[in-house]
Order: sequence, then C-alpha cells, then structure tokens
Amino acid sequence: MDDSPKRFDRIVAILIQLQSKKIVKAQELAGRFEVSLRTIYRDIRTLEASGVPIYSEAGMGYSLMDGYRLPPVMFTREEASSFIAAEKLMQKFADPELSKNYASAAYKLKAVLKSTDKDWISGIESNVLMQPAVGPFNEKAPNALAVLFKCVAEKTQAVLCYQTLEAEQPVTRTIEPVGIFHDHNNWYTLAYCHLRSDYRQFRTDRILEIRQTDIPFTLTHQPLETYLNNEQEKYPTTRVRILVDKKIAKHLDYEKKFHGFVSQQAAGDFIEMTFLSQNVQNGFARWYLMFGDHARVLEPESLKTDILQLMEKMAASIAAGLPEATEI
Repeated sequence: MDDSPKRFDRIVAILIQLQSKKIVKAQELAGRFEVSLRTIYRDIRTLEASGVPIYSEAGMGYSLMDGYRLPPVMFTREEASSFIAAEKLMQKFADPELSKNYASAAYKLKAVLKSTDKDWISGIESNVLMQPAVGPFNEKAPNALAVLFKCVAEKTQAVLCYQTLEAEQPVTRTIEPVGIFHDHNNWYTLAYCHLRSDYRQFRTDRILEIRQTDIPFTLTHQPLETYLNNEQEKYPTTRVRILVDKKIAKHLDYEKKFHGFVSQQAAGDFIEMTFLSQNVQNGFARWYLMFGDHARVLEPESLKTDILQLMEKMAASIAAGLPEATEI
C-alpha cells in the first residue's frame, strides 16, 4: 500500500539523500530503492506537498533549495555498527590523512547516538581488528590518496615522482587524475599523463612524491568507468578451461578472480572452470603450477606447452642447485 511504513521510510531516505548531494537523479533513486521511476516521481510529489522545497530540472535531477536543511538524524544500532567496520577498513586501506579525517568524522557520528547504543558500540569496538598487511602507499608519500582525492574533486593537476617497474630511476610526471580505484590489494589513479600525452594508470605504492598544483585540467575527461573499460579492451584475452578437483577448487575462490575467472560448473568429482586470461603464458601458467597436481588443462593446447616449459626450467634450476653425488 502507498501509506505503508515501508513507503514512509523510503520517502525519509530520499529526503536524506537529497541533502547529501547537490543533484540526485530519479534513476539513481529508483536503483537504490529498487522501485520504478513512477514510484520515485510520486514520492517526490509527496515531499513537495509536505512543504519540502525541491527544485527539479529536466534531464538533470532533483535538488533541495539552498538553505533548507534537515534536523539532526538519529542512527539505528545496525547503522552505527557499520561505522566500526568502516573505521577499521580505513585504518588498513586509507592513507594517514584520510584515516585521520574519517576518525574525526566517526567521533561526530558517535556523538549523536543514544547512550545505550554508545555502550553497545563500545562493547564490540575493541573486539574488531584488521590484521596488519603491507601498506598500499610508499612511506615517502604516505598521503598520496588524500592528494589525489583533492585533485579529482577540484579538477587540478598533480606533479608526482613515479617509479615504474621497468625504469631504474623514477620519473617526474604531471597528471590530471580522472578517478581512483582499488584493485588487487592496491590503490590506483587513472590519469591523463602530460609526459605520455595519453591516459595511464599509476599505483600509489610507486608514488615517491606527490604535490597538488593550482593548474586546472586542460581537458574534459569522461567518467572513470569509461577509461577502465577501454583499458580492458586494449589487451586481448584467451579462453582457458581447466578441471580442478572439488577438494581443491574451494581454495581457489579468492585468487581465481585475478586471472579472468568467468564461470564454473560441476563435472563429476571435478569443477570445470572457465577464464578469459590476459596473460596465459606467464601469469596463468605460473598460477596453475600451485595446484596443477590436482587439475587438468582442457584448453588451450598452448597452455599445456607453457606449463611443461616452466616445469623443465624449474627442474633444471633445482638440479643445478643440488650438491654433487659423492662416491662411497
């Protein structure tokens, strides 16, 4: 029914989202709440009828009139508990500056909780830990992520000292950061590089120094997703199919996604896995050796040859390192 508590909660949530962004599109709201555009239009009219000053523009979206603000919002206990998980993740995956800013924001969020919820949060906070790992930032530029965030938001260029794997010495690059993404346990920025006159990916742990400038972008860039899709299309993929013992297959769930995993299906005592690999000869073949004694390659034939060649090199290397036999 239209007057159900569920609809009331959705309308309040829409009002909160309108306050959180300058412009909110109807399609964005429909996707978040999993309802039709028609339902969103009706909810917006309900808010307008209640006296909420909403400004709409065809093709753009909705926004609240300047100066209108909601009173302080109370969080549920479940929402409050999500702050703990987010804070722990920030400590591990964000740079020091962003982590510090989030911690400050978290204190403000916790300040509006009810006393009973504060006690509940305190009771579990010390029992949620993130295991330490190799940081995704170079110690010489520990705040690289925070600088990149500012450049993306303010559309200003950055100058960085960057160390690639191929070069012996770092190179100074002037870039226009389009966006930031996390992949394979590392942070990257995709940016227009003035040195290469093209778009490039830069890994934050290889940034030795970074500085935001006052120089605005010289180009109008497309959304980040557009360039990431183009990057994937640059590198051809090879279809790979393997059979893996069921007892072993479950242990590959985490790593298989890094090798172009597409799908899998049961095949007797085995699991048939299909991949679209961008690096069959070195990447996939070397990964396969980790569990190859419990698997079989179905295709391509070239993968079998690559694996055998790697095994021969490994055998030769091991034999070369063995002590010479002594006569008795």
